Amino acid sequence: MHDPTDVREDVSVEDHAEEFGAGPDAPGGLTVEGIEIPDEAVGGTPTAADGDTDAPVADPELSKLRTDLDERTSDLQRVSAEYANYRRRVDRDRESTVAAAKAQVAAELLTVLDDVERAKAHGDLTGPFKVVADRLTESLTRVGLTSFAEVGDAFDPSVHEAVASGSSADVDGPTVTTVMRRGYRFGEKVLRPAMVEVTDHDPDAVAADPADGGPGTAGQ
Repeated sequence: MHDPTDVREDVSVEDHAEEFGAGPDAPGGLTVEGIEIPDEAVGGTPTAADGDTDAPVADPELSKLRTDLDERTSDLQRVSAEYANYRRRVDRDRESTVAAAKAQVAAELLTVLDDVERAKAHGDLTGPFKVVADRLTESLTRVGLTSFAEVGDAFDPSVHEAVASGSSADVDGPTVTTVMRRGYRFGEKVLRPAMVEVTDHDPDAVAADPADGGPGTAGQ
């Protein structure tokens, strides 16, 4: 027979939740004889006060993978930039080497061009010899060789070598009046300066008579 004095231990509200018409999932918590018991008291879902349950949990392994990926991407970008610079440097060096070789060959042929110029000045550049000379000049011009120095050019000591000088009232400043030997460039490089006679301005000098072939007479 049940002893009314017998007291059961470890009895919780949850044990008799169904007897009172409520359960852990009942909205608004458990109600016992008109008393509403919050969900927290019966072990319900934690509220925002227990912490932000929506905050993502940091994964150390994922963070490490992302860090490794950033490092590898940075390494790849650096290697790509270094390779591009290397290719540009190699191409530049190759072009410089080819240009230097061409300039050296052209420089060896300058004396031949001088002979062609003298033959032309004396009227000896005719027939088959003229054809060969023209082809040689065209070929050298095509690869980058150009001549300079003409009568009337302003004297430029960086490209002209003055071997004779004079004065005249007919010029406004130092002027090339005779070309004794042409100068040549290969690209921007001066292979040989021009050998010239220079006439400087002198207001007191007597103007030359054109009939006398004064300053301005060209020579080769």
